[in-house]
Amino acid sequence: MSGTNLSEVLFKPTFKQQETSTLVTRPRHIGRQAAILAALDGTNPGNWYRMINRLLWIWRGINPWEIEEVLARIAASNSDRTDDRLLDTVIGYRPGNWIYEWSHQGMTWQQRGMDEPDAALAGQHWLQAANFYSVAAYPHLCGDLLAEQAQTLANRAWEEAASRLSYELKALNFPIAGGGSVTGFLHLPAQGYGPFPTVLVCGGLDMLQNDTYRLFHDYFAPAGMAMLTIDMPSIGFSSKWTLNQDSSFLHQQVLKGLAEVPWIDSRRVTAFGFRFGANIAVRLAYLESQRLRGVACLGPVVHALLTDSARQDKAPDMFMDVLASRMGMAHASDAALKIELSRYSLKTQGLLGRRCPTPMLAGFWDNDPFSPKEEAALIASSSLSGASLRIKSAPVYQNFHRALLEISDWLAKM
Repeated sequence: MSGTNLSEVLFKPTFKQQETSTLVTRPRHIGRQAAILAALDGTNPGNWYRMINRLLWIWRGINPWEIEEVLARIAASNSDRTDDRLLDTVIGYRPGNWIYEWSHQGMTWQQRGMDEPDAALAGQHWLQAANFYSVAAYPHLCGDLLAEQAQTLANRAWEEAASRLSYELKALNFPIAGGGSVTGFLHLPAQGYGPFPTVLVCGGLDMLQNDTYRLFHDYFAPAGMAMLTIDMPSIGFSSKWTLNQDSSFLHQQVLKGLAEVPWIDSRRVTAFGFRFGANIAVRLAYLESQRLRGVACLGPVVHALLTDSARQDKAPDMFMDVLASRMGMAHASDAALKIELSRYSLKTQGLLGRRCPTPMLAGFWDNDPFSPKEEAALIASSSLSGASLRIKSAPVYQNFHRALLEISDWLAKM
């Protein structure tokens, strides 16, 4: 089936699908929350349900002008909204709807990829399409049917890009205890010969596997490392599993199967986690120390946000909705959600604070609303060879780049 036909089949005009912001029925705090700016999550300006994450969208390769163009189309819409105070709550797949506008931009790049005769340039166009489709599906809440269709297009565009770019992408299936299998994607450098030292990436709760391409292309591949990605529980290829207190369950199953993958040097495997993905990566450092050479993380969510009710109340609605959605608690009370969140704290679980044999590096920003510097210090002090990495807030893009260079260099030496 051609890309154009796939788009036509998936996206038919409809006004009956439930709008994204209504999928999690928690109390809303619109107008009562202070604006938050976080390097890894963006900002909540107050008139958007979603956090606007320009840094990571630009870092993935989206042109800043295109971001503003799409946001302007959404803001200018006169269509009915679920909440008139929130610009990105236009009901139905129509102009002005978040998923419609970002997907429309993705389809433009997809068509350029299909029409471009030069394979390398076509691959870049397909990669751009994947980026736009991924943002269309953001924040990937469970039960968001239109977002799931955008995810399908993102994965298709990503595979089309990989077939034209210089690196090699291999889909791997790992059996899961209790039945079923999970699909991960192994990115292999164009230079050198395998088996390669490999980084297992544990993304954030609002990320797809294809969102990490830049991480591989600019940082891991030049260092001679392969990259293996696995979707977080309840999203993408891991959608059949709900996130629970054993948060590292899927990734542990994957680690146990790496010895059977000929392109991976199973003696040199490390892990890298963003935000809640750091919860998984650090947990792996304790539970799978014999299989991991080192663990690095950025803006880790391992204790403070999970146990501090005041910090949770200040978090934007979308951020808390994502947590509730991943845990299968879309219709639970705030009180029940907070009790359950506390059980995800690695300190409460008796891990963090106990000496860990795996080297760990934790990067942090001052005044990070979701991950205070004490979080990184706790990780570093719990490791026999721990270290923390302070990242200056400005200039944000350059310092983010430098931090990733330092982290990739640290992982390559493991």
